[in-house]
Amino acid sequence: MTTPGQSDLPSSRQLLRATLVALVVASLILVTVVLPAEYGLDPTGAGRAIGVFRPLASVTAASESLPEMAAATSGSLLKRPAPFRSDEMTLTLKSGEGAEIKAAMRAGERFVFSWTTAGGGVDVDMHGETVNAPEGDYSSYWKDELQWSGHGAFEAPAAGNYGWFWQNLNDDPVTVTVKTSGFYERLFRP
Repeated sequence: MTTPGQSDLPSSRQLLRATLVALVVASLILVTVVLPAEYGLDPTGAGRAIGVFRPLASVTAASESLPEMAAATSGSLLKRPAPFRSDEMTLTLKSGEGAEIKAAMRAGERFVFSWTTAGGGVDVDMHGETVNAPEGDYSSYWKDELQWSGHGAFEAPAAGNYGWFWQNLNDDPVTVTVKTSGFYERLFRP
């Protein structure tokens, strides 16, 4: 390995010139790209021309609506002001008996669920009704017969109560256990 000689090293003048060129280039990038994109300042108009300008007003408007943003859904992201929760409930149905478990939810809230039976299959109607809906006005999302389990996810289309009605048409009692995790106010038996 050879060590560079004195004549191979840059002179002080060359170093100063390279430093000044680097400062000019950095300043141009700051004024044309960074300020327009990050701070909403576009003194040269170059930020608009190259499509990176983001007006400060849109940043301010977004920060003023933080409560709404906290409950927003954006693509793959779901943000909620209420904390994530998990619940488990069990009910035993006598022969011929039916019962419900529901979750009180706001519009756009989601949960994942898993329910299983012990002792036999049940008929199921996953349904819900919106807040202040007339008596008997509800929407069914999944109806099936003689099911031993159900698993999935649900998003509330509007504020209301959403859940399951199970009916035991077997001769013996059946125990249903439902587990939910997600964003909802509470899990309850109506």
